[in-house]
Amino acid sequence: MAPQETTERTLPPPWDRIFRLATRTFVWGLLIGVLYVLRPFLLLVFLTFVFAYIQAHGVDGLQHRIRNRPLRVVIVGLVVLGTLLATGFTLVPQIQAQAKEFLQNKDKYLAEADEEVDKFLRQYPSIYDGMQKHTTSTFDPSEFTKPPATSGDGAGADKGATGDPAQAAGQEPGAGGEPPKPQGQGEAPAPGQPAGPAKDGGKDAAAEVQSPKTGKLTLVRDFIGTLTESLAKNPLSLVQSGLGYASSFLLSLLFSFLIVLDLKKLQRGVQGLSNTKVGFIYDEVADNIAGFGRVLGRALEAQLAIALVNTILTALGIWLMDLDNILVLSAIVFFCSFIPVAGTFISTTPIALVALQSDGMSALVLVIILICVIHAIETYVLNPQIYGHHMHMNPVLVLIVLTIGGQLFGVWGLLLGIPVVNYVFRHAIRRPEERPTEA
Repeated sequence: MAPQETTERTLPPPWDRIFRLATRTFVWGLLIGVLYVLRPFLLLVFLTFVFAYIQAHGVDGLQHRIRNRPLRVVIVGLVVLGTLLATGFTLVPQIQAQAKEFLQNKDKYLAEADEEVDKFLRQYPSIYDGMQKHTTSTFDPSEFTKPPATSGDGAGADKGATGDPAQAAGQEPGAGGEPPKPQGQGEAPAPGQPAGPAKDGGKDAAAEVQSPKTGKLTLVRDFIGTLTESLAKNPLSLVQSGLGYASSFLLSLLFSFLIVLDLKKLQRGVQGLSNTKVGFIYDEVADNIAGFGRVLGRALEAQLAIALVNTILTALGIWLMDLDNILVLSAIVFFCSFIPVAGTFISTTPIALVALQSDGMSALVLVIILICVIHAIETYVLNPQIYGHHMHMNPVLVLIVLTIGGQLFGVWGLLLGIPVVNYVFRHAIRRPEERPTEA
């Protein structure tokens, strides 16, 4: 019995093109819908891809030395896990020690920081006066060193405020048989000082009366206080966010190891979908997803190069400033270089604490200037040039994409903006024969 010939049904023009367009629209709409539903797991998916990409490259690199692939996967997985654990055990105690020392001396550091900021802003009277209208200080640094005021002290202060400067300065009224001069007689008070301070009173007493009225800016203290207050309002959500990030990190390590270990079987299983009833979905998205994965991998390689240069520049600056723990601080900078925006603040915090504890406010100001310079170099020089080289994009276009992506989509725009735009222009909108081989 001769086998029956199968004939493929085709629609007449132009319905065939309309049907293909409708099919593609349905498939991509379905894919976008699935991604939208799974958006809480995007961090897990992204981290899994990153770790799987790193391990897969390591496994391929050992192929000429070790022929047993499962053994190569286990070795690479243990190296990655050991590196992360060693880095964590090295960095966490250092960060805890620096944070503990900062918390113990935070009032002193905040007072010194506000003093430096106030001194700097006074050089620009227009800016200083504008900010002083919204922020006036009632903060006295001597409050952290003097004992709490008693009821008698409070009475004395009240008297000093109502025209008895001798009692406010700690002297007996009418010393030497002469009554104290009332306000308005003798020398006029200096501009910016309250009426009636003791002329020859001690420094501490004068500061006690005058400093709440000096109008000094406390920008640093107010910022830290606002941040602490906002964090304290939702401690449960903060803990939940930390646990969510930690669980995503650990699960991505496990999933990436299992994916790389069973990669060949997974590839065969996914390719088998082309012979099923949903084969039209596989035929439409498989090549596009694989192409985007390769583009994203190249973006990770570019970010690795940027992280290395950023770490070298920061380590050089730390060495020139003669700060301690240069190895630990450089490692923090390297790992935080893969975190857009927030990574800069996370990596700067321990460096700033070390500088503040070592050489005071002058070193802290130098660290801030150093980080700003390096960040400017990274943003306007390294990112366009290195991304442009790896992704074959014009540096100006890279800078535009990073700016727009960061403004519209935040962290995800900075992470995926370059790969998405590169894939769209070099792969998605081109005919198959015109697509570059590296995409």
